[in-house]
Amino acid sequence: MKVLHVITGLGVGGAEQQLRLLLRHLPVECEVVTLTNPGPVAEGLRADGVPVTHLEMKGNRDLAALPRLARLVRRGGYDLVHTHLYRACVYGRIAARTAGVRAVVATEHSLGERYIEGRPLTRSTRELYLRTERLGSATVAVSATVADRLRGWGIPARRIHVVPNGIEVDTYRYDPLRRAATRAQLGLPEGAFVVGGVGRLVPGKRFDLLVRAVAGLPGVRLLLAGDGPERASLAALAGQLGVADRVRFLGECAAGDGTRGAESAAARGAAGGAARDAGAPADPAALTVPAVLAALDVFVSASEEESFGLAVVEALAAGLPVLHAACPAVDDLPAALTPGAVRVESRADALEAELRRQLDAGQRRLAPPPLVGHYDIVRSAAGLLGVYTRAVARAPARDRAFPSLNAIP
Repeated sequence: MKVLHVITGLGVGGAEQQLRLLLRHLPVECEVVTLTNPGPVAEGLRADGVPVTHLEMKGNRDLAALPRLARLVRRGGYDLVHTHLYRACVYGRIAARTAGVRAVVATEHSLGERYIEGRPLTRSTRELYLRTERLGSATVAVSATVADRLRGWGIPARRIHVVPNGIEVDTYRYDPLRRAATRAQLGLPEGAFVVGGVGRLVPGKRFDLLVRAVAGLPGVRLLLAGDGPERASLAALAGQLGVADRVRFLGECAAGDGTRGAESAAARGAAGGAARDAGAPADPAALTVPAVLAALDVFVSASEEESFGLAVVEALAAGLPVLHAACPAVDDLPAALTPGAVRVESRADALEAELRRQLDAGQRRLAPPPLVGHYDIVRSAAGLLGVYTRAVARAPARDRAFPSLNAIP
């Protein structure tokens, strides 16, 4: 089976990293087209041996990109086209049908009740999505919560398949040597209680609540791994609250999947040198998400709305106590599978109160809960392969070209 993945961009993000990880475990021939921004994940895919093409789309209404994409699909002789993220789903479904490919699967990575991919949902956004969804074979939801939202939009249940995001479990397994090395690299005082969060620094992630909560806990340190438009305002907030010396912005950190050996060597090298001042910037080349998680004592996700909550799963795999406001990856499963995860309201005072309880409990590591095995990337890849197999089996080998592009909004 030959599959073309079409994605809106390949900068650092959850959907982009998930695509790279899935392609390592899918037993099919895959190529990738990115409509825009061939960023770090494109480099990673190429390093993995996956061909990546940049379509150089100029914007949301760049309709000239559509025939270019259709020609690329037609020349590639693909059995199936798989689209990821809103813009790629809209353009990719139309291009696939135009090129005569009838097996078309889309993954809905980031659909909330009020937002899609961090942007407010509008009636026109939903209508365009629904009009093009009918051109596909199946829509994959990354959680049961997202599947419910899609059904609420009117997408028939028979077209929706839940294939959750996944992680390489061993990548996040707790290593006390990695913890010591990363803490030394970051210049954290011995015995410091460290809270952390991972994700894009955007309003919906509510990292401002985490800064406020930590401000009420003297001596507690906060590490934020990620970058985005809110970084300056979050740094200003930390300054206003008098905790700038206790809040560290680490920038974008590598996922760490498949690079554990290199990460450990870098961290151990840092541990052997002089400890940094607590306010000095870390070397981003030597920091990965697994290393940051190893350095923490509690992980917090304050988002009011999520489609899955991959960072929470990674933190649980690292044996961390986790506080979360919204996380379908946890909330969709029985509580018996999720010990170590505590749901709290997305308010600074609620986070501060629960963090105080965690501080009283002291520094500790937990056994990874059963949830972690449920979200193993090997299991996710097997589920996706099943969707592919059914979509190809039910579609003609090749279809006649879609009759016209005149109906494109």
